[in-house]
Amino acid sequence: MALSMSLDITSLHAAYQQGDLTPTALIDELLVRADSYDKDPAWITRLDRKQLAPYLKRLEGESPETLPLYGIPFAIKDNIDLAGIPTTAGSPAYAYTPSESAFVVQQLIDAGAIPMGKTNLDQFATGLVGERALSDYGVPANAFNPDYIPGGSSSGSAVVTAAGMVSFALGTDTAGSGRVPACFHNIYGVKPSLGLLSTRGVVPACATLDTISLFTFTADDAEKVLSITATYDDQCAWSREHRFSVHGKRYGTAPKMFRFGVPLASQWQTDAAYTKGMHQAIAELEAIGGIKVELDCSPLLSAARLLYEGPWVAERYHVIHELMESHPEAVHPVTFKITQGGSTPLAVDAFDARYKLAEFKRQADALIGQVDVMLSPTTVTHPSKAEVAADPIGVNSRLGTWTNFMNLLDYSALAVPIGFTEQKLPVGVTLFGRAFDDLTLLSLARALETRLMLPLGATGVAHPALSEPFTMAQNGTMELVVCGAHLQGLPLNHQLTERGGVLVSTTHSAPRYKLFALAGGPPKRPAMVRDTHGQSIEVEVWRLPSETLGSFLAGIPAPLGLGQVELADGSWKCGFICTAGALNEDGDAVDVTEFGSWREWLTRQS
Repeated sequence: MALSMSLDITSLHAAYQQGDLTPTALIDELLVRADSYDKDPAWITRLDRKQLAPYLKRLEGESPETLPLYGIPFAIKDNIDLAGIPTTAGSPAYAYTPSESAFVVQQLIDAGAIPMGKTNLDQFATGLVGERALSDYGVPANAFNPDYIPGGSSSGSAVVTAAGMVSFALGTDTAGSGRVPACFHNIYGVKPSLGLLSTRGVVPACATLDTISLFTFTADDAEKVLSITATYDDQCAWSREHRFSVHGKRYGTAPKMFRFGVPLASQWQTDAAYTKGMHQAIAELEAIGGIKVELDCSPLLSAARLLYEGPWVAERYHVIHELMESHPEAVHPVTFKITQGGSTPLAVDAFDARYKLAEFKRQADALIGQVDVMLSPTTVTHPSKAEVAADPIGVNSRLGTWTNFMNLLDYSALAVPIGFTEQKLPVGVTLFGRAFDDLTLLSLARALETRLMLPLGATGVAHPALSEPFTMAQNGTMELVVCGAHLQGLPLNHQLTERGGVLVSTTHSAPRYKLFALAGGPPKRPAMVRDTHGQSIEVEVWRLPSETLGSFLAGIPAPLGLGQVELADGSWKCGFICTAGALNEDGDAVDVTEFGSWREWLTRQS
């Protein structure tokens, strides 16, 4: 295998299918590659050829057609269990050897993926810098420039992915531990919705807020890995079942028009390079059809401060307090100082924080409810190792400005590469949204990826060509065409707004409809009937959450119903139609087509 070959899943599977590569040949090459990188402590435990043999044996008789991750190498952050391999969480004194793999790891192995080893981290996943490791394991170097931090706590996972030693890696993300190192390494960092991926087999940081995160080279790879790992685990207390297809959600081509929220520029707190990155991301989103909406994100920033200033640190203390008491030297000094703060909060402090968070959540949900997706900085700067050494807690705190609130507020998030600084360091941004908006974020990220085509990680390998997605993305909403009493400002419009409906556009039908005023009321109701001798009718397109559409449909009286309506641009959308023969039965129906608009006809009647 050529050293310059892309390790993205699509490219590897194409090479397997064409007979240009075998999993065994790939693994042998990656072992050599890792040996050449061995002076850097990105790995805590690397599996050798003998340990990898059973995983390769399992692939015999299989192929990319039978196993979705056939022969795909991956890495595992060392606070996530791999059967038979020690889990250290960055502390030899804490280490144990599990008999079973974590639920998510086992799903990946069952899908044909090959675990290459366990990666380094900020000890006990406490930190965003990647610098809080004991001398036993050392500190990974940033794959682009060793003078700069790798980001944490999933430092090793980001480094080995960006360096081209695996196709993807698992991290964890409680306060930004997946997104920050992804941002610093020109790779995608998926922070899934809470509970979407099981955390069984993960050493907790804050059990109520922990997620397994994903590092990948492309959005397509991220979606593929997510589709395999986002499985409900009935043995995990924190697992939440969510089937995207059932909720009308699908990965694919981004919508032609969407609204994206952006914090007020005065709130970004970014340095020059990351400010430039935000402006570039805004321009790129606008270029693919986005409409920018500036929002005051104070509730988000206030919630972020609760994570380390509030009693959630007690969850971290809960995990390692016995080790802190029995072997204090086994805990990194900065980690010890931060975690020790969790020993003092009272129960009343926890409730006070929960009450504050509930209010911030109410405000934040109302804020992001105004848009389809949010854009923010991933982090505000990329510090050097010297800067972190001079102020380890202060710098770490700044890095979490735009990451700490995500899990507290139950949002989904995705770190997206956007470009490079003048010093050739990566710059990224974050797309985020409501819980289980994960596929919407990935679809928009893919649209950005298609425009940017950045090289893969730190490998220098050019981005492979992207195929056109087979489907259009769906975000769990449905667009509905209305032509009468449900128009904005008319008597039945409340039936849309109280179900979370949002006006998308005012437009016209194709010139193939007639409009009738039905007998009865109030309110007066129209019937729009397809007719080759008709004309264009003014309509509105509203967007409704899929889960509210059923109750709306149940309230539609005969002879009206929902069906497909052709719009002036040639697209077809769900909208009001009239059942066949109904107008013949209603001899009092009045043809008002000539007015071209229900609203215009009503005006003429007054």
